[in-house]
Amino acid sequence: MVSVRKRGKVYEYRFETGMVDGKRKWITKSGYSSKSEAFKEGAKAYNEFYYNGNKVQLKENMSYSDFLDYWIDNYANFNLHYSTTISYINIIKNHVKPKIGFYRLWQLDTRLLQEFINKIYVEYAFSKNYMASILKVVKGSLKYACYTLNYINTNPAENVHTPRIDKINKDPAHIFTQEEIERILDRFKGTHSIYYSFLTAYYTGLRVSEVYGLTWDCVDFEKKTITINKNIIKKNQFGLPKRKNITKGNSVCVWYYGECKNPQSRRTISIGDTLVNALKEYKKEQEENQKFYGDSYLYYYEKRVLNDITKKEEIKLVEAKGELEVALPKAELVFVKGNGQFLGTDSPKYAFKVIHYELGINSRFHDFRDTHATRLIESGADIKAVSKRLGHSSIQTTYNIYVKVTNKMETDTVNRFEAYTNTLNIPQTLEIPYQV
Repeated sequence: MVSVRKRGKVYEYRFETGMVDGKRKWITKSGYSSKSEAFKEGAKAYNEFYYNGNKVQLKENMSYSDFLDYWIDNYANFNLHYSTTISYINIIKNHVKPKIGFYRLWQLDTRLLQEFINKIYVEYAFSKNYMASILKVVKGSLKYACYTLNYINTNPAENVHTPRIDKINKDPAHIFTQEEIERILDRFKGTHSIYYSFLTAYYTGLRVSEVYGLTWDCVDFEKKTITINKNIIKKNQFGLPKRKNITKGNSVCVWYYGECKNPQSRRTISIGDTLVNALKEYKKEQEENQKFYGDSYLYYYEKRVLNDITKKEEIKLVEAKGELEVALPKAELVFVKGNGQFLGTDSPKYAFKVIHYELGINSRFHDFRDTHATRLIESGADIKAVSKRLGHSSIQTTYNIYVKVTNKMETDTVNRFEAYTNTLNIPQTLEIPYQV
């Protein structure tokens, strides 16, 4: 317990802590003008010590809304990819907090959470994947509260599940035909940063963040390879996820190099003469643009900064016109506008509106990756080689997610079985005896 005593003209509080090496230890603080003030501050310090900071508040009074903020700050920021954290923040803001955030943490139970998930599905009819993401937020946060922090005795979300989705959701993937690819490339042949990035995506199957994260040192024209050792991500100006929606406002304006999605995503892949020659032409054009724009050309530099949360070093891209001398390593980004401006993964957003509304092809950038993988499998490429090329952690991922079944694959399956049965001695027609 807390005791107060007078020390000269001021008062001091003290309370006992755990014994160290068999000796009693105390926490003391003096300098208070009155006995009541010393006791009040001592009681507060004792509670914080005894309950390890905010544990009383968390267990008894904390709302689920406040706990989600705590979970983002202390778990997600340290253990999840930046993009995943941002998607969770938006789910929390738009769906979880408005509907169940006002409950205290200990009030949550399985019935309430299951009803929450059901109502979300009925109200918005989200896809199966997005419903799974919402449930991941709920389950993950409450698992952390239960098993890591011991703030609740059981995890009420453990047996909550997403509703069975009876309707067949349209597959968002679109496998481009050769004619569609030609139309797209022809449409953007005058916008070279878009044209060559699309060509690269189609011929390599790289993710959008990997395409726009390429620097010229990643391209080896002699060996005809591209090395993927980073990606590009957009963060707020401090490089930190915020609990607010950061997709609006001036804070979202800085590009950083990011880590690859998984260890297998760090890879070197071979490229053919078509892409090699195209990138050579594009690099030569970029060098000519630098001369043409001169001091007005925008260059980007790699600035090493410390992440305030993880305390890890990161590389932030800063821009400067050619007339300025910058004492930082230059970032030789591949896909930039004619004047050098780098828009990262924002580059193709307008282009895909054109593809959708003008060309009538409802698609997304990731469909270049799906198409690349599917065409390789159709042509008989080894699934292990395809999986390695795409940077997947397992062959199963390649089968389940990226390799879509096409009419040609289905026809080939039938033809192969037909060819097999033709080797058997099976009569082509059977005489059926006439029956009265």
